[in-house]
Amino acid sequence: MARRRAGSPDQTVMGRVRAWSPLLRRFAERMHGAVRAHPRWALAAVSLLALGLLMSLAGTDRSAPDTTLAEREIRLPPAVRDLARGEAPTPLDASESREMPSIEAEPETDAALRDWTLVEVRPGQTLERIFRDFNLSARLLHQVVHLDEHTRGLARIRPGDEFGFDFDHDGNLLALRADLDEERWLIVEQDETGLTSRIEPRALEARVVEASGIISSSLFNAAKGSGLSDNMTMRLANIFGWDIDFALDIRSGDRFALVYEEVWRDGEYLRDGAILAARFVNQGEAFEAIRFDAGNGPDYFAPDGRPMRKAFLRAPLNFTRVTSNFNPRRFHPITRQMRPHNGTDYGAATGTPVWAAGDGRVIRSAYNNANGNYVFIQHGNNIITRYLHLNRRSVRVGDRVRQGQTIGTVGMTGMATGPHLHYEFLVNGAHRNPRTVDLPAADPLPPELMDDFRRTGTPLLAQLDELQGPTVLLAQREQTRCEQGDTDC
Repeated sequence: MARRRAGSPDQTVMGRVRAWSPLLRRFAERMHGAVRAHPRWALAAVSLLALGLLMSLAGTDRSAPDTTLAEREIRLPPAVRDLARGEAPTPLDASESREMPSIEAEPETDAALRDWTLVEVRPGQTLERIFRDFNLSARLLHQVVHLDEHTRGLARIRPGDEFGFDFDHDGNLLALRADLDEERWLIVEQDETGLTSRIEPRALEARVVEASGIISSSLFNAAKGSGLSDNMTMRLANIFGWDIDFALDIRSGDRFALVYEEVWRDGEYLRDGAILAARFVNQGEAFEAIRFDAGNGPDYFAPDGRPMRKAFLRAPLNFTRVTSNFNPRRFHPITRQMRPHNGTDYGAATGTPVWAAGDGRVIRSAYNNANGNYVFIQHGNNIITRYLHLNRRSVRVGDRVRQGQTIGTVGMTGMATGPHLHYEFLVNGAHRNPRTVDLPAADPLPPELMDDFRRTGTPLLAQLDELQGPTVLLAQREQTRCEQGDTDC
């Protein structure tokens, strides 16, 4: 027969406490020493011990015979057992490490862990108005904006900008997030000392994509049909702008292909990136360009290593339409007389930027009744370029200009029947057709860079071949090789 316990339940509990008091004190002293020696392991050990005791109490069978504390076996994890003995923790094996909760948490200041309330700036909206909408004071806004040189830029916001706000339960501002630039966040936070700011990087991803098309009506329409933006179309044209006059030379059946990057951020498309390689087949002639950094920043080179960038642009403005070609015997629409037309007229909207065709120095910048506003630029090799009928001039006599620099805008000043640019090209004082004149050749890449250049360009050209098919292009390259005197032809 089982022995029945004597005494009340309260007396039994008090007896257990008195019996185990010395043991508990010794255990507490050892735990205190272990905690001081190994604080991080102690935190994990105490957490597991508390969890184990709670589970043990919750799962006790009330109908089972009671036992004393000394009769119970408490199985502790090795780390907890070692700490209780005052020893260094036993290393965890793989299975234990998977079950052990992590005590290394990400910092609470990490922008990714905050509960951001996002606001996109609307037209006419100010940061002061946004602060008012969140019941944030003008004083707080003043403190944020004048915190440092980075936060001062927050006073200048534009429609489409996005801000993130993190609040506590009472609506007080904990943190503010804004785009510093494409690659960085600006984070303003409240801490025990007040407002602080920091810069946090954002991960950008470059994805390589391809596009190709055949022109039937215009380059823009063909490019749009291939998924290219207008900006990317202009960049494609600019690469070949030294060899092709996109206002006059484009024909139905011309083809293009390019390999380029798209920039993504936080899983969303951000913008177009760099064109890595491109090909344009114009009237049966193939032009190819490869992006390569020869030490002065990335630029574009033909497969033989010669720069795409020439000394002069074929057309000194964004391609549009040609209203009148170079013609030694043209009937003038205003004077009604037969007289030479010593340049090319490019029709474009008033205000269209006009670029310097090459590096040089401004030798004339003035106005007269015939030319309207005009600019003359002196280049090397006894070359002068002239720009007539400008709406506005942006340079003065003596200014040094670089190729592609805006020197004025299209207009219809002087003897002009509509807005257009009259562009002339003179060599040793004689007018030449700017569309067909031989432009000075640029020096190729130095021999020591050619191996690196070929390693960069060969796979990209192979990609372009896959997009367009190599048959026509191989014939074009064969013809070029023979023209250069290859003995195997």
